[in-house]
Amino acid sequence: MYNVNADMIQDIFLKKPYLAWFVKDKKKLSQESTLEQIFNYGNWQDYLKAEEDLGIKEVRSIFERLKNRKRTNLRPKTINYFSLYFTKYA
Repeated sequence: MYNVNADMIQDIFLKKPYLAWFVKDKKKLSQESTLEQIFNYGNWQDYLKAEEDLGIKEVRSIFERLKNRKRTNLRPKTINYFSLYFTKYA
């Protein structure tokens, strides 16, 4: 299934390639990978763009999957902040 919102969120990487500097073809990143890079390296505006494109419920769902993996690349402060944020706003 083609997801227009996935393309919209990946457009962030076209404008800011340093968010996923290690990936050659940024269009092949999954939504999870895209959001993981935004959580780790993006700024608040990048996050708000992702939330606008995907919706807060979808972003929260992806965040929960990322957070609950055995090995997560999210920093503890990032996990704490967004856990509190989603508890309040999602």
